[in-house]
Amino acid sequence: MADRNEPITIGEEAPDFTLKDQKGKQFTLSKQKGKRVLLSFQPLAWTAICQNQMKALEEHLDTLKALNTVPVGLSVDSVPSKKMWAQSMGLKNLKMLADFWPHGAVAKLYGLFRETDGFSERANIIVDEKGKVAWAKVYEISQLPDIHEIIETLKKLK
Repeated sequence: MADRNEPITIGEEAPDFTLKDQKGKQFTLSKQKGKRVLLSFQPLAWTAICQNQMKALEEHLDTLKALNTVPVGLSVDSVPSKKMWAQSMGLKNLKMLADFWPHGAVAKLYGLFRETDGFSERANIIVDEKGKVAWAKVYEISQLPDIHEIIETLKKLK
């Protein structure tokens, strides 16, 4: 699938991918069929807003799971960086995926890569049980996504 210039939109087939998480384990989107997946793109590890974005996902993991949703954080950082960052924040369960090499390949598939900056937009994409985009929102880089908005959106998608 080719790189996109515009962010993915509701109703589109979500491009499949496989990335490693902070523990080095592979995560494949297509293997999550039957569950929803929240792809939470953040620009870079080790930054305050990104940290709060990932902590909110970890703190609401039980609620998200109860809504048949697997949340994952994604950024262009490497697996070792993600591992150390997760440890520094005390995250134990959230999968944080490394879209490191080829650099930003998944962000590019979803039309979220900022070429001039070398990292992704801050965005949340909800992929439904059949692999289609059910919801998508791109935020200002300086804006912390509202986890409650995401939870309410998931409830409405039921």
